[in-house]
Amino acid sequence: LRFSCRRVGGLVQAGGSLRLSCAASGFMFSSTVMGWFRQAPGKEREFVAAIRWSGGKTYYTDSVKGRFTISRDNGKSTVYLQMNSLKPEDTSVYYCARGTSPDYYGMRYWGKGTQVTVSS
Repeated sequence: LRFSCRRVGGLVQAGGSLRLSCAASGFMFSSTVMGWFRQAPGKEREFVAAIRWSGGKTYYTDSVKGRFTISRDNGKSTVYLQMNSLKPEDTSVYYCARGTSPDYYGMRYWGKGTQVTVSS
């Protein structure tokens, strides 16, 4: 299973926006969940958002609710993370993941990280 991840936008100031995308290879089963996680230096990897491929139910960690939006394109097997109103504390390496439940232990496959840096 492979991931092809992209970041639209570069270094961003607080209040700005970025969009991450992640195209996954392989068949998307009805039980598939795609998620975004992040890990800042010296911290554990944490859940950011997830979406069920079948039905599109979404999940968010409290700190990003109302600012981040996860979505999917079924035809492209791609998941997106639109990040608005970015804060310096959002600075992390962001990882796309695929699994069967919307949490860290439910993810089985991980993409390479994408650096997101938000300046104050």
